[in-house]
Amino acid sequence: QVQLVESGGGLVQPGGSLRLSCAASGSIFSINAMGWYRQAPGKQRELVAAITSGGSTNYADSVKGRFTISRDNAKNTVYLQMNSLKPEDTAVYYCNADLILARWAKGVDYWGQGTQVTVSS
Repeated sequence: QVQLVESGGGLVQPGGSLRLSCAASGSIFSINAMGWYRQAPGKQRELVAAITSGGSTNYADSVKGRFTISRDNAKNTVYLQMNSLKPEDTAVYYCNADLILARWAKGVDYWGQGTQVTVSS
């Protein structure tokens, strides 16, 4: 069974840091882009950061300079280091990955179950 499993969410004070992890498991041939999205109450899900298989990154303007996305291809894992957290970063964070399940197959979009990040004093 192919799945994305996230960890690392929690409660943190403004100005604090958290590191999210997302590991892809199961029968996977390769992984294209991986990314993190978030959804706050009453708002649409939005892209936070993404990283290609070659390491190119893309960030939402609201997190540039504070968040860093990285990946370990050997472990099929993507990370999101979040520094200088603000109350407006509070949301459920979802991992996303474009997975290739077999040679010559097209990528399939997978999502994690989500992890809550709450920034509050």
